Amino acid sequence: MRSLELIDDWPVETAAAGVVTADGRRAARGPVDRPFPLASVTKPLAAYAVLIAVEEGAVDLDEPAGPPGSTVRHLLAHASGLAFDEHRVMAEPGTRRLYSNAGFEVLGDHLAKATDMPFERYLREAVFEPLGMTATELAGSPAGDASSTVDDLIRFAAELLAPRLLAPETLAEATSVVFPGLAGVLPGFGHQRPNDWGLGFSIRDHKSPHWTGARSSPATFGHFGQSGTFLWVDPAASAACVALTDRQFGPWAAEVWPPFTDAVLTELAASG
Repeated sequence: MRSLELIDDWPVETAAAGVVTADGRRAARGPVDRPFPLASVTKPLAAYAVLIAVEEGAVDLDEPAGPPGSTVRHLLAHASGLAFDEHRVMAEPGTRRLYSNAGFEVLGDHLAKATDMPFERYLREAVFEPLGMTATELAGSPAGDASSTVDDLIRFAAELLAPRLLAPETLAEATSVVFPGLAGVLPGFGHQRPNDWGLGFSIRDHKSPHWTGARSSPATFGHFGQSGTFLWVDPAASAACVALTDRQFGPWAAEVWPPFTDAVLTELAASG
């Protein structure tokens, strides 16, 4: 795909990107087998493990977890009321969209206790190994301490387009708005009203500004990371895209990511 060549002009030392479609077509550019820190792109991987645990009956979305009144569902949807990086309650559960690394750490601890297994092991056995993500590992917090390659994340993106590890209805729920109407801050892009999220996935909806493109459908879901990484899935385009870099997120990313996404979507539409 010619659109992937745009990463050559990004103001980063190293970048890799890939696209996968629902019918299995793949394209990539850059060192696709090089591991990069994912930062918060770790969260969709962690959330997927939790959703698998829900289907296995190890945990329930509506069981208590986190602050009083909070559930697994609240933690996944950044609606538990926990602060960004502190285990401190800032709001009543379900009243504000407080993006919370602490919430995902509580989630990881909760699953570890429920399964009697370290979270990183459960994630590896439930997600990485079945998908053949041999270069991906979690070394720390489920909020942001995974590393992976474009090759591996394309495997995960393909799963998001056509789930094999989860029932389609479970993924559909996870990628639909949970606790609709909540306002909050989209990190790096300011206050959003509403700030819509699913279960571990950010929902594009009509947010503006945003890190995806003007051509991205409102149903687009995914995540970006402060390490200069992103993964999006656009159901309307039946395609997903991954980009990994070695430069921290900043104004440069907000400038180059949306036109890159638009170029990818334009090329996909033209190719049928």
